[in-house]
Amino acid sequence: MNRKKTIAALEGVSVLDLTRLLPGATCTMLLADLGADVLKIEQPGAGDYNRAFPPLHRKESGSFLLLNRNKRSLTLNLKAEAGKAVFRRLVERADVVVEGFRPGVMDRLGLGYDALRQINPKLVMCSISGFGQTGPLREASGHDVNYLALAGALQLFGTPQTGPIVPGLSIADVGGGSLMAVYGILAALLARERSGEGQYVDVSMMDGLVTWLAYHAADALFAGVEPRGGEQRFLGAAPCYNVYRCADGRHLSLGIIEPHFWHAFCDLVSHPEWKAEQWPTGEAAARQFATMRDLFAGAPMRTWAERLAAADIPAAPVNTMAEAFEHPQSKARELLYQCDHPVEGPIPQLGFPVKFSATPATHRLPPPLLGQHNTAVLSALGYAAEDIAALARDHVI
Repeated sequence: MNRKKTIAALEGVSVLDLTRLLPGATCTMLLADLGADVLKIEQPGAGDYNRAFPPLHRKESGSFLLLNRNKRSLTLNLKAEAGKAVFRRLVERADVVVEGFRPGVMDRLGLGYDALRQINPKLVMCSISGFGQTGPLREASGHDVNYLALAGALQLFGTPQTGPIVPGLSIADVGGGSLMAVYGILAALLARERSGEGQYVDVSMMDGLVTWLAYHAADALFAGVEPRGGEQRFLGAAPCYNVYRCADGRHLSLGIIEPHFWHAFCDLVSHPEWKAEQWPTGEAAARQFATMRDLFAGAPMRTWAERLAAADIPAAPVNTMAEAFEHPQSKARELLYQCDHPVEGPIPQLGFPVKFSATPATHRLPPPLLGQHNTAVLSALGYAAEDIAALARDHVI
């Protein structure tokens, strides 16, 4: 990440972040990295649930530290009338509010979009929830694996023997929630430049997942075939697009799709007869799988990786995370860097995923301590020192 003084793409955009855990935190950090002023509003005493999640570094959660850079923290009890009053004053000068409560919670607090737009007609408000603000499941509880299951995505993972398995990444939370929320917020801000008015952005993690299904949904919608893990070409059924165990116990991924890469692979492993059957099924696939497993088991993973790379065949080691972050490609793209934290000391940070030529992402602030910016924020709103002390005494902040 570029940490020099640069133009910020979202400089001047003020974001009030009411979210907890992964989906909202990822969304608002991406906005913050591009220059938005993100104020994280947290429950007094406890804060974001993620602050307590293991592993802890010293006092703070590692995942919290990776999700909350470039933000400030204000503790605020939104159930207290004085807390609501502070929030309304913040809304007067805000551009965006992001919240991740169950549908209806903000309305019950008297802080729903209809109420807030009366204060600030230019406000963009984004709600991130499992199933969105409408439909029979709008108030149902759920988490990543549940949204994947209901969206028809979970069946894509696993094999006929194992059945569906839990994916190792939070695909619904980040892919269906965080990224869709960033997209929605930026589109709403752009529309506001034309109309002069804000709007409400309703993000459902289940809805967001459906966009990810386009390739495999074609099987269901156009061929009447349900795609399941281990049963389709790109779901583990093809020898040319799979993962293999090597002689040293390490694994290697093979990702051959184009025929010219397949032909080069067949020549490399001295099996020219395979050139005519890149996508075998049934017994032919079983035979090809067996031979390829024996092939890869005959040499260490690094040997295979070097041979395939030299022949320009799509393949890659199954790296550990330590290996991934040490890889020259990761270093060239600045996918890991360090920042200084006032309590935790030097801490690692994951790099911003998009490179801009004129408005690169920047690192400005370490992840905040709980309520670290209470005095500064409230003073900027016009609260006197004695008023701030009273709010603290009354457990409003």
